[in-house]
Amino acid sequence: MTHTKDFKSRGYLRIFASYYKPHWKLFLLDMVCALCICLVDLLFPMVSRAAMQDLLPNKLYTAFFAVMAALALAYVLKGVFYFIVTYWGHLLGVRMEADIRRDLFTHMQDLSFAFYDKNRTGQLMSRVTGDLFEITELAHHGPEDLFISSVTILGAFGIMLTIRWQLALVVFAVIPIFILFTSLTRKKMMKASIEVKAKLAGINGEVESSISGMRTAKAFANEDAESAKFNAANDQFRGAKRGYYRVMAFYQSGMEFFMGILSVVVIAFGGFLIMKEQMDFIDLTTFALYVTTFITPIRKLSAFVEQFMQGMAGFKRFVELMRVEPDIQDAPDARELTGVKGDILVDDVTFRYESSPEPVLEHVTLHVSPGETVAVVGPSGGGKSTLCQLIPRFYDATQGRILVDGQDVRELKQHSLRAQIGIVQQDVFLFAGTIYDNIRYGRPDATEAEIVEAAKRAEIYDDIMEMPNGFQTQVGERGVMLSGGQKQRVSIARIFLKNPPILILDEATSALDSVTEARIQSAFDALAVGRTTLIIAHRLSTIRSAHRIIVIDGCGIAEEGTHQQLMERNGEYAKLYQAQKSVSV
Repeated sequence: MTHTKDFKSRGYLRIFASYYKPHWKLFLLDMVCALCICLVDLLFPMVSRAAMQDLLPNKLYTAFFAVMAALALAYVLKGVFYFIVTYWGHLLGVRMEADIRRDLFTHMQDLSFAFYDKNRTGQLMSRVTGDLFEITELAHHGPEDLFISSVTILGAFGIMLTIRWQLALVVFAVIPIFILFTSLTRKKMMKASIEVKAKLAGINGEVESSISGMRTAKAFANEDAESAKFNAANDQFRGAKRGYYRVMAFYQSGMEFFMGILSVVVIAFGGFLIMKEQMDFIDLTTFALYVTTFITPIRKLSAFVEQFMQGMAGFKRFVELMRVEPDIQDAPDARELTGVKGDILVDDVTFRYESSPEPVLEHVTLHVSPGETVAVVGPSGGGKSTLCQLIPRFYDATQGRILVDGQDVRELKQHSLRAQIGIVQQDVFLFAGTIYDNIRYGRPDATEAEIVEAAKRAEIYDDIMEMPNGFQTQVGERGVMLSGGQKQRVSIARIFLKNPPILILDEATSALDSVTEARIQSAFDALAVGRTTLIIAHRLSTIRSAHRIIVIDGCGIAEEGTHQQLMERNGEYAKLYQAQKSVSV
């Protein structure tokens, strides 16, 4: 169940219950064993009373010890049932948590770039890990504790009615008080628990940011500032936790009072009935045993309320995220993109980010023929990368449309569209793992020979061979063990391996030295033959061989033509070229 509409149309409890369905056999086993545990607890006082009233006075000692042996066996079985409930019940919770985490991760993969622009990684990590931790306990202990408590309370009450109904009513009168007290504190506990989880997510966000930026913090000697930011978030969390524990302490202390006063009431009222000769000591002893049996499930219900508050607080945050609609979705009748030639048409496109009222691109029209290489240049922030992100539909155009081989990208399945496009980005991301795995990411089913060939074409093979473990060298978190140029070339090797019909090179050689850049450039030229290629570059010397050069100036296309044509025009491109040339000199 991963559809957003399912989460929007169903209530929290119904959604939670749906995760039991794939594991109903395990859930049934858990409940049957829980029922057996209840029966053993309920039988002991009743059997003991019968033994003391009938067997001992009549000197039926053999029968008495046989009954005691049967009770001992019953407790052995109870131990076995507890093992099943504890072990398999927890596994049930873990499996449900894994299912919930799977659905959440799958949903997060469907969410568009705009969602990640607005949400911090650490806070999302808190939702995927921390928030779901209590769900395991709730999934296991919740139904089990509620079931055991309900059966035990009702069973004990029924048996106590047969012994002395007046005293049974006094004992059962505690239940409405318990329910009233619980309902009064429930909302406060839920609100406090949700606040704690929100503050914890904030801490995770600060920690993720601080750890990722540790080198920058050290470079600027700003460790104290980072500590101050973390301490501020930590203090907020501590305050929220203090509020939660205050409400919980009030609840627990109230429950302890009710539980303690119950025993006093039973002994006092039972003593009064004995004085009136309406009850004997054996019945009062049996009642005392049942009160103990009665108190245990009430304590379980008390613990369940706390557990329910924490678990459902995390579950509500999970559902809240699952109800977020992806900005970019496949149309119901979306088609597969196959047999791509590489014809791209940007048709009167205007685009603005949600956070900005000003358009990044305005009324841009551009046609790229199959096999053509088009370079996109212009000042930083002018919309070059944004234009190229619209083609694989990382964002949707605010106005206008983008066509690939004459088909609107909004009418194509996103996966099939992006499978035909190879992107080398300016900000290279490498996964923690080996160089081999990072290159193979371009095409997971590639052979070792193909991966080696891709590394050679990306001019990274010699560097890899000089490393202690060759292709099995660990790159570290985000590729920190490699130089900037090596990371860039590993990402380029991925594209050589993917071998797509459309290439988008977003500052693909920005981290390379001039010699390596020249070698990579020749490899790109070879790869671009017969493919549609869009090149975003600041170094204008690297794009002179492009069929066409587009100059984007902040709203749209300012100039268009070959290098020679644009130089002769002496416009924006010529100014950029001359400025770079003078800086180089």
